[in-house]
Amino acid sequence: MSAPRRYDGEFRERAVRMYREKLAEGTESKLGARKHVGSLLDVNPATLRNWIEEAERAGGGRPAAARSSESEEVRALKKRVAELERANEILKTASAFFRSGGARPPTQVIVAYIDTYRDRFGVEPICAVLTQHGMKIAPSTYYAHKSQPVSTALLEGAYLANALVTLHRENWGVYGVRKLWHAARRAGLDVGRDQVARLMAIAGITGAIRGRHRTTTTRRSAEAPRHPDLVKRGWHVPTAPDQLWVADFSYVWTLTGFIYVAFVVDVYSRRILGWRVATSMRAFLVTDALRQAIDARHRAGATWERGRLVHHSDAGSQYVSLVLTAELAKAGIAGSIGTVGDALDNALCESTIGLFKTEAINDGGPTWKNHAEVEWQVARWVHWYNHDRLHSSIGQLPPIEFEHAHRQATPVTPIPEVA
Repeated sequence: MSAPRRYDGEFRERAVRMYREKLAEGTESKLGARKHVGSLLDVNPATLRNWIEEAERAGGGRPAAARSSESEEVRALKKRVAELERANEILKTASAFFRSGGARPPTQVIVAYIDTYRDRFGVEPICAVLTQHGMKIAPSTYYAHKSQPVSTALLEGAYLANALVTLHRENWGVYGVRKLWHAARRAGLDVGRDQVARLMAIAGITGAIRGRHRTTTTRRSAEAPRHPDLVKRGWHVPTAPDQLWVADFSYVWTLTGFIYVAFVVDVYSRRILGWRVATSMRAFLVTDALRQAIDARHRAGATWERGRLVHHSDAGSQYVSLVLTAELAKAGIAGSIGTVGDALDNALCESTIGLFKTEAINDGGPTWKNHAEVEWQVARWVHWYNHDRLHSSIGQLPPIEFEHAHRQATPVTPIPEVA
């Protein structure tokens, strides 16, 4: 096996591009932008700084926009844009908080919303936006209501409801009763499952419902030379990480056309090891995702015997391409292709893509504009998915925590289920 690579060229370009996009938003310092992008991509900010400096030297120095000072007019416009964005975020969070709709919510419920978001937006801006949109409440009303005595039981219930709303929001607003209950228990909240269901109903929050539609993105060929099916739907067979990886890709519709997103997933831990966003379905889409997965494992010191790690996919033309086959052989990974036309032969990765589409893309938010927006959303979602999302198939743990438990010889056994 060749010497482990740290990061390939595509990954470096992606990191630098995302840093520049974050810096252009004007909400972060250079260090803050490096830390933000580094945390999403698991890259040391110092390493990212070196890549940025290399890119600037190769491009003849910093961009002109970075060298010029901002005029007062530009700063004023940015301030106005920030105010409008804050008002928009207030409306979005209020819409989620008061999801049941109908008449004006009781003042106590509005006060609970202000309590939840006052540190983020401030009391006066929240009251101004709510009043402007038909939910009248003055800051004095809020403060007067806060000064009134409240029973201990009611106060505890309100705090618990707010804690559940916060947990729900922190987990992309996708958890239903069961997962939110597990998340609450992990967060140290002494709450029962039925109590979670009742408080979720009061707060107007619900779990995401996965769609049932399916669009074909891979072009399968029964005649093309391909690897045999080494898995045969044996998703329960792996007993450790790096025994079986599954791969697939899907599409995202944007205003500039279709964008394609590829994933590589470790079956044992459910961890997403590699991903790639591109504007075409050419072979580099899936090859770059595979390289990222290999590099991620090599950076962590992982090794495997030649042929003992299996890479399984469907029979799409990208996965039977010569370039992917060569990459697998170079890394000592055995290729495996499911039966042509049988979606169940790669059901586990398609289940992961279903979660991605439900939780990150089809979330009722704005229409995606372009490649950059989708790439940022994928980066944020994958980081949350690996580090924080609870998975029923691995004992209600996040994938990285589950892998750590395995390395520490903690007796945690995965449940053999697809989703």
